[in-house]
Amino acid sequence: MIQTLVSSQGRQQHPTFIRSRIGNRRKLRVPGRLTWRDASGALRFVSVVTRDVSDVDAFVECQVPASIPLYRLVHFQIERSGRDSVELPAVLRQGKVLSAVYRVGPYRTATGTPQGYALRLLIEPAHAMPVRTRPSLASAN
Repeated sequence: MIQTLVSSQGRQQHPTFIRSRIGNRRKLRVPGRLTWRDASGALRFVSVVTRDVSDVDAFVECQVPASIPLYRLVHFQIERSGRDSVELPAVLRQGKVLSAVYRVGPYRTATGTPQGYALRLLIEPAHAMPVRTRPSLASAN
């Protein structure tokens, strides 16, 4: 289990190995939406704006206060008006993408809610290796 360190000022400081990113992020501001089910099973949603995106993750900023727990599964969708962006990864142009909240941004002092969320897009790897089949063995009776 990876634990974060808390400094005396209350800010979370992450070890350097957590800061490494899988994909190359591009600064891109397009409107989107997150939908998820809360602990009681009620459907929740919030409008967001992307801050940066890559082929495998994105950081989104909420337009209104929202509390989404760490590691919650959410559906991330770019609004139709933003899907025409050339820099947007192809997977985000298609519609809803199942994602996991893997980092919660700093908290707003006025509302006590996070300013944004880092999402890991739960997609099949683009360059998945084909499954090897075992060669059939000839057997003599």
